[in-house]
Amino acid sequence: MSKKIDLLDTVALLRDLPSRNLKRGEVGAVVEILAPDVYEVEFCDDEGQTYATLALRADQLMVLHNQGEAMKIVA
Repeated sequence: MSKKIDLLDTVALLRDLPSRNLKRGEVGAVVEILAPDVYEVEFCDDEGQTYATLALRADQLMVLHNQGEAMKIVA
């Protein structure tokens, strides 16, 4: 079972979208929930400029997450 997708989640494409010049693995952010299992995702470059915004189904996306350790300060 896949994780529920929430607003502002970081997601990656699971397959190429040649009509939009997007490739599998490209990373975007969920900026709107349009319907059950349909999300508006924004893709930005390294300078923060949006190069694509489109509606995608949950089965086209994978939620990315990191599970970091608490920061330990050693003095």
